Amino acid sequence: MSAPVQAAYSYCEAVTGQQARNFAYGIRLLPAEKRQAMSALYAFSRRVDDIGDGELDPETKRTRLEGTRTLLDRIRNGAVDEDDTDPVAVALADAARRFPLPLGGLDELIDGVLMDVRGATYETWDDLKVYCRCVAGAIGRLSLGVFGTEPGAPGAERAAEYADTLGLALQLTNILRDVREDAGNGRTYLPADDLAKFGCSAGFHQSVPPPGADFAGLVHFEVRRARALFAEGYRLLPMLDRRSGACVAAMAGIYRRLLDRIERDPGAVLRGRVSLPGHEKAYVAVRGLSGLDARHVSRRTARGRT
Repeated sequence: MSAPVQAAYSYCEAVTGQQARNFAYGIRLLPAEKRQAMSALYAFSRRVDDIGDGELDPETKRTRLEGTRTLLDRIRNGAVDEDDTDPVAVALADAARRFPLPLGGLDELIDGVLMDVRGATYETWDDLKVYCRCVAGAIGRLSLGVFGTEPGAPGAERAAEYADTLGLALQLTNILRDVREDAGNGRTYLPADDLAKFGCSAGFHQSVPPPGADFAGLVHFEVRRARALFAEGYRLLPMLDRRSGACVAAMAGIYRRLLDRIERDPGAVLRGRVSLPGHEKAYVAVRGLSGLDARHVSRRTARGRT
């Protein structure tokens, strides 16, 4: 690997370590080449997210997001040289040469962030799934391009579907965790149908639920939906090599434990950000490396076939 490319990856790894602790915790379990590629994907994705979440006016955001799409086209067409001044572009271009990355997934991410810029809201879960597939399912499919599947793995033709579903599970967990923060930014992601069902249509601008709302009922309803997505997405694990499977199990495991905490105390998401202490993350990583989750899924899948 040339010095400019190595420097570009180092920059992306620094961005990942600083900005995405849960993600960085998972990818540290990967061999260097895969870890670098995942960092490049994250750094590009972070750039897109930062534009959408920034203080710029909507028209400027749209212009900058289309600029990232133009950069993505350059990467896709092999038009980014090693001495390019943009380290994220250099790293992602190298990763795309090394791995079969479905770069169209990053176009989907841009489309999803443009939905945020437009202030989109979602009437039903089917509507919200479209958004989640753009901003998270696509990242799952891109990650699968780095991980690959084990030769001869049963059901591997559905690996991309499971990666997409796992992305949805992670995103729905994010939405639950950030419901108060998103409300402060003028965003509502949970489906309007669900909010109305539980008397929560007034929104989440206070540290307590709206008067008369069944906020706990709403959270438990969405937790069950997320758990079903995790259960389906976890079918990906036995199809991956040991270290890739450990990475996925660690990242997904952290979010599943966040979901457990949210379920035990739904009101916590209105009082502040729910997070896991380091020792719990370490346990999840060790569990992933042991292959315990993958073996559990394999046994459950085998029972389902009999």
